[in-house]
Amino acid sequence: MLLINRRGALGLIGATAGSMILPRFAVGQGTRPSVTIAVQKITINNTLDVWNEQSNVGERVFFPNLWEGLILRNWMGDQGPVPGLATEWKRIDDKTLELKLRQGVKFHNGDELTADDVVFSFSAQRVFGDTQPAGGKTVFEDEHKPATAKELPAVVPGTGRRLWPALAGVEAVDKYTVRFHNATPDVTIEGRLYAFGSQIANRRAWDEAPTYMDWARKPITTGPYRVGEHKPDVSLTLVAFDDYWGGRPPLEQIRFVEVPEVSSRVNGLLSGEYDFACDLPPDQIAAVQAAPGYEVQGSTIHNHRISVFNVQNPTLQDPLVRRAMTHSVDRQAIVDALWAGQTTVPAGLQFPFYGDMFVEGWAVPEYDPQLAKDLLKQANYKGDAIPFRLLNNYYTNQTANGQIMVEMWKQVGLNVEIEMKENWGQIHDPSGVKGVRDWSAGAAFSDPVSSIVAQFGPNGEVQQKKDWSNAEANQMSQILETETDQAKRKKAFARMLEICEREDPVYQVLHQNAVFTGMKSSLKWKAAPAFAMDFRAANWSS
Repeated sequence: MLLINRRGALGLIGATAGSMILPRFAVGQGTRPSVTIAVQKITINNTLDVWNEQSNVGERVFFPNLWEGLILRNWMGDQGPVPGLATEWKRIDDKTLELKLRQGVKFHNGDELTADDVVFSFSAQRVFGDTQPAGGKTVFEDEHKPATAKELPAVVPGTGRRLWPALAGVEAVDKYTVRFHNATPDVTIEGRLYAFGSQIANRRAWDEAPTYMDWARKPITTGPYRVGEHKPDVSLTLVAFDDYWGGRPPLEQIRFVEVPEVSSRVNGLLSGEYDFACDLPPDQIAAVQAAPGYEVQGSTIHNHRISVFNVQNPTLQDPLVRRAMTHSVDRQAIVDALWAGQTTVPAGLQFPFYGDMFVEGWAVPEYDPQLAKDLLKQANYKGDAIPFRLLNNYYTNQTANGQIMVEMWKQVGLNVEIEMKENWGQIHDPSGVKGVRDWSAGAAFSDPVSSIVAQFGPNGEVQQKKDWSNAEANQMSQILETETDQAKRKKAFARMLEICEREDPVYQVLHQNAVFTGMKSSLKWKAAPAFAMDFRAANWSS
């Protein structure tokens, strides 16, 4: 892991009193500080629903401050599982997991967390709609009917089955005990429970909300902070929830402000308008660190920057063209030019925390312009234009990265044309001609099903959006999701890497993602190796 270290206390001795900007305090709210965080984007779909906001920016505002699951992700450590709303869990068999709920946990509306809320949080009305589990049918379906019918956004059931393809239902054994029943064997149920989406919502708040959007703009959860004010595309204010089971939150308020331009985030930080500025590119780090009273924290994270191919494009239907594109990109040159050595080119779409499931010896396609030219000749490529749908720096250095790749593709004879888009809706718009698009692929827990299967398997977003499909890759996905023999699972994963990255490329891995945050050095906070920002008591010392 690559880290930029916190500046030592000695570095602040020379700062004048006037330059030492201390945390602001909320007027009339006691002695706890409040912070303002400048982010490039707050949410994608203007909701605070974990199933409708599966995004990097969503992770930042949701976890671990607002939403919590039965099992929590160790955000400040190895990203592995730790007890959360459940204190313990055990396997009943290879399809069933039983969990004991933490007693006395309060929702933001004062309700106590019970098994009823857990059953609801994984019900058809909340997540799965009319979808059925792979390999079986729904059981233990909740018969509770909401006071007001709500129509789920179309994306939610699809996202639900992406993470829980074979979940047949959740059984309330008693008030504080639940069992998760899968239709097929699954060695990753525990991991799925701390992934993005498996967080617990309050049933009564859902029932009482007039519409889905009323609920989704201000969900009632168990986190250390509750929603105070939500202005879509402008700001989100989280307020301390003093009945939090984990202890009194250290901050009075956390205010996220949407500031799309990097320069505006940096200037606002250095002027004292913001306490934190997120998603800094490496070329801004030195300027922030040089300012008295400021520092930059950050690291690589369990997320890779990738490009995705759409095979509905007549030119990209031929895998030889896609293979040529993967061999045309000098990834290390991009890392050197744009990231100043602060990240790396990874071993394909996998992460070391996979442990025994990590495929040693695998690598991204080598940079080989001559091979790329030979592949294009075999494909009889005639120079047809390939559109490249690109956002303006949703990802750090995104525009510059895209422009460099276009030039690299041009060097081997590929005619790739950038089409700048304003939002993700335009990126995924089925009208017009698709070609290449930018994306990122993370691992929500330490198994390949959380990345390559969840994103490129039969329930993944890529196949749901009809960008690409491969029958053998889908067979490998099924093995990964249902097989209990780890050797067979690893063999299937290795084969899936070969298909998706070499034989019938659906994506190309560019580099590991890295997150850098500028901040006031007076704030006793540390950055997690993730997009998430932890403002719980253990990560804030007064």
